[in-house]
Amino acid sequence: MLPSFLQKSRLFFGTLLLSMVFLQGCIKDHEITSYIMVDGLYSLTGNWSSLGMTSQAAMIIAEEDINAYLEKKGSTYRFSVNTFDTRLIPGNAAAAFDSLTGARFFIGPQSSAELAAILPRSATKNAIVISQGSTAGSLAIAGDRVFRFCPADKIEGAAVAKTIYSQGIKGLVTIARDDAGNKGLQNATGEFFTGAGGETRSLNPYSVTESDFSESIAAIKTEINALTSKYGKAHVGVYLASFDECVALFKKAAADPVLSSVRWYGGDGVTQSAALIADPAAAAFAVATQFFTPTFGLPDAYKATWEPLIARIKSKSGIDADAFGVAVYDAMWVIARTVEAEGGIPADIETLKSTFVSQANAYTGATGPTTLDTFGDRASGSFDYWGIVKSGNDYQWSFVGKSN
Repeated sequence: MLPSFLQKSRLFFGTLLLSMVFLQGCIKDHEITSYIMVDGLYSLTGNWSSLGMTSQAAMIIAEEDINAYLEKKGSTYRFSVNTFDTRLIPGNAAAAFDSLTGARFFIGPQSSAELAAILPRSATKNAIVISQGSTAGSLAIAGDRVFRFCPADKIEGAAVAKTIYSQGIKGLVTIARDDAGNKGLQNATGEFFTGAGGETRSLNPYSVTESDFSESIAAIKTEINALTSKYGKAHVGVYLASFDECVALFKKAAADPVLSSVRWYGGDGVTQSAALIADPAAAAFAVATQFFTPTFGLPDAYKATWEPLIARIKSKSGIDADAFGVAVYDAMWVIARTVEAEGGIPADIETLKSTFVSQANAYTGATGPTTLDTFGDRASGSFDYWGIVKSGNDYQWSFVGKSN
């Protein structure tokens, strides 16, 4: 039984369909003999819930499309999906993963801290895990049962650092939430910014339970003043790798003219955050500092595929999906093609992994080619940048450019 703090969402009508099969004996003359279970581990009510909600919607839509495809082919397989609310808490993700039995495929969890919590457990479970949002380079492990359908932090860090430096920033203060994914982004961005010729001042990460941020604000201010004396405030920036807690940090930073005098940049964990644009004070600070964040980009070459999909996801979730959310749809299709290629799910985990990798490397979906590297992570990717603009009395996210 799942712990009480987990909320289980039944996102399919499997029981109803099974009843119909029992009563009717067949569907279009093809009896369903097997349901392929896929479990999703997403943050639906906690931090970074914007990605959790779009991931959930993408998973449901994929289930619908895959089952329609299988029915048309006369296949006896159907897919059924469940999602579990982790609230972005590693312990919740681990507890859910431990409690779930039967499924051979998991999509999520979306953060690196959660993925790190289930990584040792995945070694003994006869299943594969596909994360759509984890980027920590420390989790790039060859031969494990974990795959990631987004680029790792070094790819993102290199792209963002290059963009920041190209904007004339010479001194960069970096700080992050104390979790694997955000620290990885802080380290990668700082490393590549220094490599480009800039000066990086890296601050200690703040606690995942931090709510006051006074110490972090003071430390950031000290480094801004030091770098401003060398380069001038027009050439100084702050890079913050965070989740929705940036709202509280921004509200406190807004009261200090020094922190408001330089440009701010973010990591992918806050891109299109509903919490940020819902808070006028935090959103106003983001506008004033020209804050923008990257997200794994959707290639223009596949716009005909991802544009209508994003519209469908928004109709279910109320949120514009980014490439991390859309990657869930592609992950579902690679799972479906793996099952189709094997004529079912092979009992042997190595066979399952091998076929999954082969299918991923051959598949091109809404996010483009899903080719994996030797660690089972997305081999390449570009990034879209999103900033915040004010429209009337409201704030909204707006596309501001791409990585170069």
